[in-house]
Amino acid sequence: MSLTISIDAMGGDQGPQVTIPASLDCLKHNPNLKLILVGDESVIKGLLPNDLSPYQDRLSIHHASQRVEMDESPSKALKNKKDSSMRVAINLVKEGQADACVSAGNTGALMATARFVLKMIPGIDRPAIISTLPSIHGHTHVLDLGANVDCTAEHLFQFAIMGNELVKAVEGIENPKVGLLNIGEEDTKGNEQVKAAAKLLEASSLNYIGYVEGNSLNAGPIKVDLIVTDGFVGNVALKSIEGAAKMIGTTLKEAFSKNIFTKIAAIVAYPVLKSFKQRIDPRLYNGASFLGLKGLVIKSHGGADRLAFKTAIHLAEVEAQQDVIKKISEQVEITLALRDIA
Repeated sequence: MSLTISIDAMGGDQGPQVTIPASLDCLKHNPNLKLILVGDESVIKGLLPNDLSPYQDRLSIHHASQRVEMDESPSKALKNKKDSSMRVAINLVKEGQADACVSAGNTGALMATARFVLKMIPGIDRPAIISTLPSIHGHTHVLDLGANVDCTAEHLFQFAIMGNELVKAVEGIENPKVGLLNIGEEDTKGNEQVKAAAKLLEASSLNYIGYVEGNSLNAGPIKVDLIVTDGFVGNVALKSIEGAAKMIGTTLKEAFSKNIFTKIAAIVAYPVLKSFKQRIDPRLYNGASFLGLKGLVIKSHGGADRLAFKTAIHLAEVEAQQDVIKKISEQVEITLALRDIA
């Protein structure tokens, strides 16, 4: 199956210095992949190898005269940057020239532009950001990770429907376990919003297992495939986990660098430390999907390096191959129809 993905080549902290090498890596590993590099044509050509014959007709450049800065306000980007690499890359999805778009650019601007250009799936009120976090059980999908600060119970229910379809598609899990993030597992705990969402989930066809606490994001007693929360809590949890991982890495490095004996210990422990680092390496979990839109948009971390951006492109490949947008749209339509009957 041939896939075409548009790449916002200018987005991210390092821009084309990262996006172009990562794109070429992906083309090398997937002969069915086609990429459209969107951005300043002269800059892109200057970073491409002279010999492009290995990629034949699978790599093209689409010039865009503007770039959205990482600190630019979403409203200004939407109004004043209509020929930005970000906007043009999303337009290509809208026009059917690309199956998905990947960008490491400004998150707010990317969400605002994607929502304006692609529009929402009927029956979905708000888009949500979903990604995976490493856990002792493998990994866990979590949404929303920051798109919506304030959510109603209905919004959380919609997030669960969308996330469930994505997990089924990309993980091949027939009946994913869905949990609702709360301050405790008891029915009496939580705010009214969470309690109301729980009732909606209990009455649904989802494999809802009840409330889960924060430890379930990485180390809960049972495997949870999908954890649902609002964007405020989800984003705080995500940044806390990232900070904890950085602290652990820094602390270990300092501990093994104290003296000659700890350095010898580090050499002995190197295979274990290497395995540990690979297990929690955030670059291998890079890429967040914007669910609820009529097109596929993947957000890469702004500070992504070559490996991390490659991971985000691969995520777009998988979701496009599995036709995630169509599956979400169909499930939302079914859910609405059942509600009307009830």
